[in-house]
Amino acid sequence: MTDRRQLARIPWRRLSTRPVYENGWIRVREDQVAMPDGETSIYGVVECGGCVGVLPFLDTDTVVMVGQYRYVAGGFYWEMPTGGMQPGESEAAAVQRELAEEAGYEADRLVKLCACHTSKSVVEETANIYVAEGLRPVQRPADPTEFIEVRAFPFDEVVRMVERDQIKDSMTIIAVLHALRRRGR
Repeated sequence: MTDRRQLARIPWRRLSTRPVYENGWIRVREDQVAMPDGETSIYGVVECGGCVGVLPFLDTDTVVMVGQYRYVAGGFYWEMPTGGMQPGESEAAAVQRELAEEAGYEADRLVKLCACHTSKSVVEETANIYVAEGLRPVQRPADPTEFIEVRAFPFDEVVRMVERDQIKDSMTIIAVLHALRRRGR
């Protein structure tokens, strides 16, 4: 019997794929895969385009958060502006667009904190997370599917919201913890 740990780094092979569902935001496919031990299985994959998130700082101690009802989660939550990248759009352009659409600002300076997988098991999506500084108000039409409340928070309060499990969005949590670490705390 093979030690399964020896197979941990061996890539799985897609034997076949079939589309299951598609709309303007996602595609769902079902793959037949060969696993490292030679067995086969089916694997459902949700494909999304790339996405961005931005933690906007009004000044060194104040961040802008957006709050909205999240249908799937079934509640109202505070988070940073986030959204999908449009075809052919650069990360920086997507960050500025989402920041303007959701929070009503544009930034003089964007700093990329990281890229992460939003769900490593069934969702094919990479989130590119930024901090924005040098904000100035801008008028841009809102996304017609979004109903957003915008509010400035002390950064320390947002950190406490993460620690108390009040912020649920993983991209926001990652951005806040990165920003906190960058401050040396």
